[in-house]
Amino acid sequence: MKSNRNLSRGEGRRLGNVALIAFMLGSLLLLSLIRVRFSPIGKTGEAIKAEEQQEMRKESIKMETLDETAASAAEEETQPKPTDNSGSSGGGVGSVSSTALAAGDEHLSLSKPVCYESSRRSDTCEAAGDVRVQGRIQTIHVGPLEQEWKVKPYCRKHDAFALSHVKEWALRPLPGDAPQCTINSSATAFVLSTGGFTGNLFHDYTDVLIPAFITAHRYAGEVQFLVSSFKSWWTNKYLQIFQQLSKHEVVDIDNDDEVRCYPSVVVGPTFHKELGIDASRTPGSSSMVEFRAMLRGAFGLERATATPSSDRWDIRRRPRLLIISRRSSRRFLNERAMADMAMSLGFDVRVGDPDVSTDVSKFARLVNSADVMVGAHGAGLTNMVFLPAGAVLIQVVPYGGLEWLARGTFKEPSADMQIHYLEYMIQLDETSLSEQYPKDDPVLKDPNSIHKQGWNALKTVYLDKQNVKPHLGRLKNTFMEALKLLPHGQSD
Repeated sequence: MKSNRNLSRGEGRRLGNVALIAFMLGSLLLLSLIRVRFSPIGKTGEAIKAEEQQEMRKESIKMETLDETAASAAEEETQPKPTDNSGSSGGGVGSVSSTALAAGDEHLSLSKPVCYESSRRSDTCEAAGDVRVQGRIQTIHVGPLEQEWKVKPYCRKHDAFALSHVKEWALRPLPGDAPQCTINSSATAFVLSTGGFTGNLFHDYTDVLIPAFITAHRYAGEVQFLVSSFKSWWTNKYLQIFQQLSKHEVVDIDNDDEVRCYPSVVVGPTFHKELGIDASRTPGSSSMVEFRAMLRGAFGLERATATPSSDRWDIRRRPRLLIISRRSSRRFLNERAMADMAMSLGFDVRVGDPDVSTDVSKFARLVNSADVMVGAHGAGLTNMVFLPAGAVLIQVVPYGGLEWLARGTFKEPSADMQIHYLEYMIQLDETSLSEQYPKDDPVLKDPNSIHKQGWNALKTVYLDKQNVKPHLGRLKNTFMEALKLLPHGQSD
């Protein structure tokens, strides 16, 4: 019995020792894990600091992306940045020192890289020296140039769908067996694309024509447009504008077999803002005032300001109101009644129905003859560029919480065009959507819930499916407000 008791006591001590050893090993393991978590082995304080800074940069990029998405119509950044050379959409390879640009070209800055982000919406490349353009292969050889750069010359750089219709261009160092010049020019070559969303009037101006003016106006005609993704019908439609900006022929560069040589080249126009120009960023402080003056010259428009004729018997003594009609969505369901009501107020009323095939010169003259232009939100309101200064634009904003869209596209640009702006908001009882959806449907009760589904859902419901019927009494008040802004009838 005694020996059995001694054996049991010895086993207990052994078990206690095992438990103690296990506890100590567990504690060491826990301390090791804590050390790894809060003081990484093999990383110096500088390395840890670098990682923290990298994470901060990532968060900054995320915030910039969110800001850009929420305010795409806002004014763009003013400082040029080197293009992202790692992007799959055609970032350039490596970087080029400022000495790669030839001195003596007053339009090319030596302080920025060959290709740079001229705004959030546009990349631009500028080079001078021995410039040789081979349009068939979208290649520009430049001497001196140290490394290759690539760019898609269209002002919607973050829109993958638009850029899928834009060809990429490469600027490369001049090789020893460089192609021989077949055509020499003393002008600056300007490569831009008419791919993307061209064919829609708003995009014609905001993505191509106004950026082209921003870029080309400083050359006083000594610039040649080399148009990639060339559309003959589109270029012919706006040929008068190109002829105002350049003394040289417009070239369908993708189908050109020549080796065209120039002293300098610009690839990709510069975007500033929707239907607008930031005068502080253009040589000579060119603004939308100069752009609109150029349009008047291009299309032979007579009226710079919305002033009545001095002849009291002239019909132009009456203010003219132009209704922009639509054939598909966002149609005015009571257009005839709107016109009759406007005439009862003393307006000389015209109705215009622009589309892709509309003669630009003819329609520009009609718009220029108007003192007030009214239309539902859409590309047709882009014709405001032809209105005389002091005229009034009335944007009819469809139902569905679209104030932000109306503001960025046409309200904000109007001030720089010296145009008065008024807004008519469609109410629930004025939209065809009230007949298409039950009264308690989110489309009618909670438009914000549709917005949260993304642009395609918003566009399908509130832009593609909606027609409007403005209340004549409310609209009359808006027309009378427009009359008060005009000089007509204020003195005889």
